[in-house]
Amino acid sequence: KIVAIGTREDLARAVTAKKTHDARGFVMTPGFIDGHIHITGDPLTRGFTRGAPGEPPSEIMSRWVIPIFRTQSPSDEAISAQCAALSMLRHGTTCFLEAGTITHLDAVMEGLTTTGIRGRTGEWVEGRAYNPADDQANKSAEAIKILESEVARYPDKGAKLAAWPILVGHSTNSDEVWKAAKSLADQHSIRVSAHMSPRASDPEWFLARYNRRPLEHLHDVGVLGANVCITHLANIDQSELDILVESGSNAILCIHAALQGGFGISQHGLFPEMLARGVNVMMGTDGLAADILGAARLMAHLFRDARADQTIFPATTILELATLHGARAMGMADKIGSLEVGKKADIVLHDTNLPEWGPMFDPVSQLALSAPLGAVHSVWIDGVRVIADGHATLIDEEKLMADARQAGAELIARTKLPVQTPWPIL
Repeated sequence: KIVAIGTREDLARAVTAKKTHDARGFVMTPGFIDGHIHITGDPLTRGFTRGAPGEPPSEIMSRWVIPIFRTQSPSDEAISAQCAALSMLRHGTTCFLEAGTITHLDAVMEGLTTTGIRGRTGEWVEGRAYNPADDQANKSAEAIKILESEVARYPDKGAKLAAWPILVGHSTNSDEVWKAAKSLADQHSIRVSAHMSPRASDPEWFLARYNRRPLEHLHDVGVLGANVCITHLANIDQSELDILVESGSNAILCIHAALQGGFGISQHGLFPEMLARGVNVMMGTDGLAADILGAARLMAHLFRDARADQTIFPATTILELATLHGARAMGMADKIGSLEVGKKADIVLHDTNLPEWGPMFDPVSQLALSAPLGAVHSVWIDGVRVIADGHATLIDEEKLMADARQAGAELIARTKLPVQTPWPIL
């Protein structure tokens, strides 16, 4: 934990240090927090093109994305999770919330333990029977059993790694599964997380089935609240914004995914209005990018342009989106998210001895708006140095990358999906 904060002279009189690091020329921040990342699948296949030209998003998901995830072995997922952790650590992220698409949770937890990162994960849970011939009650019961098992196996009792009831979301789970997840979160003082409404397809599905929009339905069945985190929310209306405010639920914005996926977020996204009305918004990378500070910066610039208002999202808000907002959403604001006495020693040193930084005038604005995004020199988690001079201290990076290249190639081969490039590559 952080035991004291002050000038060098004051601390020298109050504290006897076992070891001292000379951090002159660095900016120190709390560790960043990634609120939504797929740590399996993507890290091993990031460069693999998914989908054919003109193929709709729903078919790309069913024919390309899900088969890649579902074909992974326990070893694949462990390697993938380690790669994701390394990428996050090298960009100053010390804590993450996984997206709920892990198949082999035990292998993933074992792999993550070697990296030193802090995180919350969840096993893949889909408890809705789309086929009328299937037994919906049995489908829900199987999903609830998974949620109960993972929370029991990896309890959140001060551990760096724990499992939460994380749902894929959209239309994939019945009301009974949602209620069970919320009940587990209430009972164990943990969180529920799920995807919802990146595109219009989710509102259309809920309106057709329930005659109400997704957040209206979840609110009516009693599964929203301050311990619930909903990712994307690019296609919500004013009534759903009111529900976010009333319920105290947290919103997670994955700006890279929104822009790459064409969610229309600059046209109808309500994230500035969420923040203005007190909704806690945290940032996620979704696995498309490793740098959560870059995501917060991009979000701010996007909405400044969309609203034609350069006064919104000042530098302080950008940094808070990457730190305090994430800590609040994860129920850890008393432990992480800021440099305060008594909080966890999750600390990042940013190297300012670079031309992109220039002379130091305002470290807050420079870090938030213009500093190079990969200039992380050192990272500590729980006081343990996990990155030194830009490299991991606890894992063999060279071996990990060799294993990842081999695992990724073998994974794509097993899916039998074609490797595509728009231009011929020599």
